[in-house]
Amino acid sequence: MNSHTPVSRNTAKYVLMLGVMTALPAISTDIYLPSLPDVARDLHTSGTMAQLTITCMMVGGAVGQLVVGPLSDRFGRRLPVLIGVALHVLTSVLCAVSPAIVPLIVLRAAQGFFNASATVVAMAVIRDRFVGPDASRLLSRLMLVIGVAPLFAPSVGGLIAGQWGWRAVFGALAVYGVVLWFVVLLRLPETLPAERRIGSVAGAWRGYRVLLRDRHFVALAVMPGLGQAVLMSYVVGSPFVLREGFDLSANQFALIFAVNGLGLVAGAQVNAAMVRKVAPIRIIRSALPVCVGLTAVLLALVLTGTGGLIGLLVVLFLLLSVLNFIPPNASAIALSRHGERAGTAAAFIGSCQAGVAGLVSPLVGLLGEDAPAMGTVMFGAAVTALLVLALATPAYRRGGWSHA
Repeated sequence: MNSHTPVSRNTAKYVLMLGVMTALPAISTDIYLPSLPDVARDLHTSGTMAQLTITCMMVGGAVGQLVVGPLSDRFGRRLPVLIGVALHVLTSVLCAVSPAIVPLIVLRAAQGFFNASATVVAMAVIRDRFVGPDASRLLSRLMLVIGVAPLFAPSVGGLIAGQWGWRAVFGALAVYGVVLWFVVLLRLPETLPAERRIGSVAGAWRGYRVLLRDRHFVALAVMPGLGQAVLMSYVVGSPFVLREGFDLSANQFALIFAVNGLGLVAGAQVNAAMVRKVAPIRIIRSALPVCVGLTAVLLALVLTGTGGLIGLLVVLFLLLSVLNFIPPNASAIALSRHGERAGTAAAFIGSCQAGVAGLVSPLVGLLGEDAPAMGTVMFGAAVTALLVLALATPAYRRGGWSHA
């Protein structure tokens, strides 16, 4: 299938399947969020250590994507994801019986490593079939599926943990992995035929050298990571900011998380419609300054206490709605530059996304696990993303990337 294949293939099931694959790391994170305070109490540890079970999973995912990407360019798309999802099931079971916080952190890092296979392969499959605005539009449509995770996963996780304890949440993740494995086995087509595969694993790994020499690609690949850092700073900080700082119940927190998830989904769908008429780079260079402005307002509110809980939630909703204009467009432009090594390019982008977010978001815990800490880290990540776009790409230069 060539790069001009239209997205409107009437393939809702196809998009749903890729979305379910891509959502595996998000679901593994979000279904577990309401349990963080319970994990800290049950395992006799601090909130910061409990947060590490989230951030180390993301770092593991970053490393995993770097490994899986070249392997998918060498051996095809199906085999790596089938192996990775099977190992996700195994690590989920081991997490459920973890006796202490350190083994749980290690197992979550391993879980992130294996989960990476689903994300990398889904992105590579998109690049195998689509390019440019079509790819950006499909990535945005996937956000509709991925957005279901923050809508329902915390509520489901809270319900499971409330009935059977936080360990049962990992049992649910194992079941999800089993279902996903059979969906991939039966429904995922092989989109990289043997004649298009890179001839050796070493040759596939050398693709990273080519990517690193393309500084515009690297800048575009880092931007989704910084956007994800804004999001994950909210994700890891919000259980403590909202539940403990504002004394909300687990159900109230899940409801707020779901409403903000609606903002994420809505922003992605507006972007999917916009890319039909507006170049992806034009959307990024307009949306990113808005994100910086909203994080600045958020930081001002939490530092001064102005607006209280309502003010905080309104700004968070607006910020998360705009945030999803950035990753799909930056990823689509970056992937279009290296279609001949889509798996490796997708892995690099995904690794940056998980790795940058995984390294930045723990700062929320280190700075105090409160609203000012969360706001500071979110503002810093947004400003850094804008600086990368302005200084490392021609996006704001006259005529720069006007075709992108």
